Amino acid sequence: DKLNASSNEAAVSLEETAATLEEVTSNIRHTTENIAKMARFSYDVTHSAQEGEKLANQTTLAMEEINTQVTEINQAISVIDQIAFQTNILSLNAAVEAATAGEAGRGFAVVAQEVRNLATRSAQAAKEIKILVENATAKANDGKSISTEMIAGYENLSQNIHNTLTLINEVSSSSKEQFSAMEQINDTMNKLDKVTQENASVASEANNVANEVNQIAQQVVQQTDEKEFCGK
Repeated sequence: DKLNASSNEAAVSLEETAATLEEVTSNIRHTTENIAKMARFSYDVTHSAQEGEKLANQTTLAMEEINTQVTEINQAISVIDQIAFQTNILSLNAAVEAATAGEAGRGFAVVAQEVRNLATRSAQAAKEIKILVENATAKANDGKSISTEMIAGYENLSQNIHNTLTLINEVSSSSKEQFSAMEQINDTMNKLDKVTQENASVASEANNVANEVNQIAQQVVQQTDEKEFCGK
């Protein structure tokens, strides 16, 4: 009876242990699946960060091109200023010469004044254009600064994601190893449970046989006692 009870208790204990191990294995499996999802999400974020960094670099290059063109425009404006200044001086000299010529130079003086007015308006327009270009340059530089900060931010983000992916891969590798080990343990426990169940069955049969033998022995003893009593 003790052997039978012990075998049954061992079988029950192994069944409970196997159920617990199966639950742990299931949890590890789910953890591994979630880690794989995290890895895929991190790869997607990395791709987006790289695209953002690429666009920021393109923006920076465009801003630099704008600055180059603005420099060329400023140079052209400087030439216009110089021409307007020289034209203004020449028209002023022409007006003086026309005044000394008296009536004969009156028509020429009118033309010289118109030329001078045009030179003045050209110089004023050049100044206004220069102001607009300077404002555009300031905006372009602001955009370039923002793009530079964005690039630095994307680089930091990419590095952080890379570090996170490294950790995820390490954890994923460990989880896979744990899952493999738990499967081996489960397989071993199932085999052990099968053997224990067989032992319990054998123990139960042995217990039944022992009970039958005990009953037969008791019957033999009883019959022997009865014969001895009758002989007396």
